[in-house]
Amino acid sequence: MALQAHEIEALIRTAFPQAKVIVEGDDGRHFSAMVEDASFRGLNRVQQQRAVMAALKDKISGPNGELHALALTTRAPD
Repeated sequence: MALQAHEIEALIRTAFPQAKVIVEGDDGRHFSAMVEDASFRGLNRVQQQRAVMAALKDKISGPNGELHALALTTRAPD
């Protein structure tokens, strides 16, 4: 089953309801996402990205993971 960008965005928004989220990609398996959230303050980029990836765990893990690749950019607001 192919994923849609809005599905990825909804999963991220569930974990980060106040975040600015932009998800792009239209082949159903490869996406890019930008997530900006105040909860990232004081976290390094690896910690930020792990937090986002945790929200997507069910779509990534296992041999039947629907999400094959995600180019992820995270940051705290200025």
